[in-house]
Amino acid sequence: MTDLRSRRVGFVGGGAMAEALCGGLIAAGVPATQLRAADPDAARRKLVAERLGIEVFADNREALAGSDVVVVAVKPSVVAKALSALRELPGADAPLWISIAAGVRLSTLAESLPRGARIVRAMPNTPAQVGCGATAICGNERASREDLALARALFESVGVCWPAPDESLLDAVTGLSGSGPAYVFVFLEALADAGVRVGLPRDAASLLARQTVLGAARLAEETGRHPAELKDQVTSPGGTTIAGLERLEAGGLRAALYDAVAAATRRSRELSGGG
Repeated sequence: MTDLRSRRVGFVGGGAMAEALCGGLIAAGVPATQLRAADPDAARRKLVAERLGIEVFADNREALAGSDVVVVAVKPSVVAKALSALRELPGADAPLWISIAAGVRLSTLAESLPRGARIVRAMPNTPAQVGCGATAICGNERASREDLALARALFESVGVCWPAPDESLLDAVTGLSGSGPAYVFVFLEALADAGVRVGLPRDAASLLARQTVLGAARLAEETGRHPAELKDQVTSPGGTTIAGLERLEAGGLRAALYDAVAAATRRSRELSGGG
């Protein structure tokens, strides 16, 4: 984070993901005075300014002014409009531009930015809001090794970050970790409902389901052991767990996850114009 502590970072858009990134940077030691954001919603500007202690403007140009890094954190449908109003500003070719707009390709971003702009495209996910995000990044041909290191440091302030060797892999990232929280939430809901079905009170079933999912993920993360090995550790011959796993396999849980990630990946390619 040493480099980011000395850089000014401007956010075009002040939504939940921008707020999460700003909060992560501040927690990692970046002074709030180095951060700026812009958002058209007055209530949102007030909320972000009060929560984080940063300057928040109505005009994107004020967030851009003097920034070493500009994070494009607006909806994909308004990216072109937002950037076209900035590209002609003096110094607009100087910052590193980082986009978190889902499905907006590097080539599309380049068309909306000054010639020669250094651009990094990122695919974060919503758990970044609680410091547990999973992000993949990829830079254009102008982005240097230092630029990618800066982008990686930014996203590592709210979780983990994987530098993708090719932009085409970001569609697969979208299918896995971008959409993945929704798959986990469905599993979590179903697990709690199953607990209620077998007699647990709703509050107990929800608490135990949440902690089970959290604890299992943390165990896999902290031990570094393969999930299959950890699964076998819980599964005794002829016991309760193998009986449950048998029903999951019969119900097609594994195949359903394969299909979900594949379908989300295909849809990401369609939305980004990748076929």
